[in-house]
Amino acid sequence: MSEIVTAGLLVIGDEILSGRTKDKNIGFIAEYLANIAIDLKEVRVIGDEETEIVAALDALRSRYTYVFTTGGIGPTHDDITADSVARAFGVGIDHHPGVVARFRERFTGQDLNEARLRMARIPDGAELIQSATILAPGFMLGNVIVMAGVPSIMQAMMDIVAPKLKSGVKMLSESIRANAREGDIGGPLREIALAHPETIIGSYPFLDENQKPNTNLVVRSRDQASLTAAMDAVKAMVERLKA
Repeated sequence: MSEIVTAGLLVIGDEILSGRTKDKNIGFIAEYLANIAIDLKEVRVIGDEETEIVAALDALRSRYTYVFTTGGIGPTHDDITADSVARAFGVGIDHHPGVVARFRERFTGQDLNEARLRMARIPDGAELIQSATILAPGFMLGNVIVMAGVPSIMQAMMDIVAPKLKSGVKMLSESIRANAREGDIGGPLREIALAHPETIIGSYPFLDENQKPNTNLVVRSRDQASLTAAMDAVKAMVERLKA
């Protein structure tokens, strides 16, 4: 059986914390990683402060198989993710000659200014994440994958980097609508969860089409037999509620 592969996500940017920019990347990355059998275990949102970024990177990269970051690799003074990653790994950072060459093909004269050249600064030893359609690259260093904050660019970078990542054991999942309020099923659902420790059972309340409280029940497991046994117990409980 393959090992369990885990990931942490570090969302970087004062604009996220201030609410001026609404994050659109967390859900995409979580679903993307689940589909390639990597468990996203933790998400942190942090501002543009180098000391805090380094501390978060050090904590996450020692805890998980991979750490993904979004944001902070643009052309402005507060785009400090690359510098922070270099500091976390204790390596230098400089303009990558290949990236600079691409910029020179795209920009001429004063357009290739200091701000744009900031996006060509890559930590020593990092592997670029780039394609013909991505001008300013992300990069991988150790187990840290650094990506853009712009959703369309981040998604393209995920497609590039995904084949290079190792996968674990895929989490299987089944769900059922309980047609009951969450408070009505809390007790019996807890008993089912205790009886099936190989599974993860969650309850998710919502308002149904009649604006009445309802609950979706989700059972997850990496073992099909365990999933089936727990799901059978959940279905039996839902049937009893109808009686």
